[in-house]
Amino acid sequence: MIRIYNTLTRKKEEFETIEPNEVRMYVCGVTVYSDAHVGHAMSALVFDIVRRYLMYRGYDVKFVMNFTDVDDKIIARANQNGDDPFKLAQRYIDSYAKNLEDLNVLPATSNPRATQTMKQIIKMVQELGENGYAYAPGNGDVYFRVTKDKNYGKLSGRKIEEMQAGARIEVGEQKEHPMDFALWKAAKPGEPSWESPWGKGRPGWHIECSAMNLAELGEQIDIHGGGNDLIFPHHENEIAQTESLTGKPFARYWMHNGMLQFGGEKMSKSLGNLITIDEFISKHDADVMRMLVLTGSYRAPLAFTDEAIESAEKGLDRLKSGLRPASVSAKGLPAGSAAELTAQAASSQQAFESAMDDDFNTAGAVAALFELVKAINTTRDAGATVEQIHPAQTTLRTLTGVLGLRMQEKKGSGDADKFINLLLEVRTEARKQKLWAFSDLVRDRLKELGVAIEDSKDGTTWRWS
Repeated sequence: MIRIYNTLTRKKEEFETIEPNEVRMYVCGVTVYSDAHVGHAMSALVFDIVRRYLMYRGYDVKFVMNFTDVDDKIIARANQNGDDPFKLAQRYIDSYAKNLEDLNVLPATSNPRATQTMKQIIKMVQELGENGYAYAPGNGDVYFRVTKDKNYGKLSGRKIEEMQAGARIEVGEQKEHPMDFALWKAAKPGEPSWESPWGKGRPGWHIECSAMNLAELGEQIDIHGGGNDLIFPHHENEIAQTESLTGKPFARYWMHNGMLQFGGEKMSKSLGNLITIDEFISKHDADVMRMLVLTGSYRAPLAFTDEAIESAEKGLDRLKSGLRPASVSAKGLPAGSAAELTAQAASSQQAFESAMDDDFNTAGAVAALFELVKAINTTRDAGATVEQIHPAQTTLRTLTGVLGLRMQEKKGSGDADKFINLLLEVRTEARKQKLWAFSDLVRDRLKELGVAIEDSKDGTTWRWS
């Protein structure tokens, strides 16, 4: 049974879906006004791993991730560049989609956008007004009345009285209460706007996700995810306006990933300490970023340091070592020894699943895979044949795939592997005939091409160096 830490209840709970074997999952996407950074990558990877594991466990997952394509930041950046805000947003949507593809993140079932959900947004604001949860002071704005929602603050654990102490009403706002938040904003000169019952304007940030959720997944969903920086006010406000409208619990499980930290601070555009996804991938295998996420807890802060990246690279290489081919001259092991490897593969798979069932403990799952790799490498080095290690390698390939790791070597392809194996067969024959100079030539030329040869009493193996 899968258990998930629920931010709403602050404890791990057994995972039970609204509909049998179906998961409705919504994850807050990015606001598209600049290039996505590795902090965005962390959140995308966390929920891609969650989704992949749920699929592995037999669930049919409908996965929705939105794009916020109308926002103060988009408008400000477009005005700064003399650009059209819609064209600017589209460029960054296309760029982020390419980033996700590079990171091997599965395409979402749907990627709704705020600008494409305007009718639903306006309808939702109207209905909130009709039942007394929203009010229009007459200046074109519409606000949510937080004092009418007796459960406001339940996700973040904050009380309205405590929030009010640090809140203030900005110039031009006509709120009844400092914590009331905008559902609709009156149009300002030079900004995109839509016709509404309150005049031309555009939606507030929080109402966009609620409307997209309702449009794509219905009134109740199984999992709502995002970074823990969204707990308040964004997700708090989502719960308030959605449940006030439907009268039903919104999401059964609220999942939040920790922040990526660079030099002890959260990585963000506002702090100016970001590294874009493109910059990272230009220097590292995309699997390294995923491995970095896998080796920690998704709910904890993740340190983005040279040491952490190097450790992730070494861990990735260690996993890949379990997929190296057996020696071309391997004589094979007794049936009992080969059976031990098969048993270890089954044990590692069970440990992998136990770890992932426990709130997606990826660090524990990777540790189980390392045990399998150790057994594969030991068995191969002892003289196992391709046929004897193949089942365990298949298990390794399957489970790393569940985590979204591509496990590709730095160079080469299937055809290249076959050609290298052929060269090693020729080299082995040359060594039998004591043609040492020719043998060394093959070894040295392969080394120049990035192929490391390892000779032992049990035969010859190779790997990409």
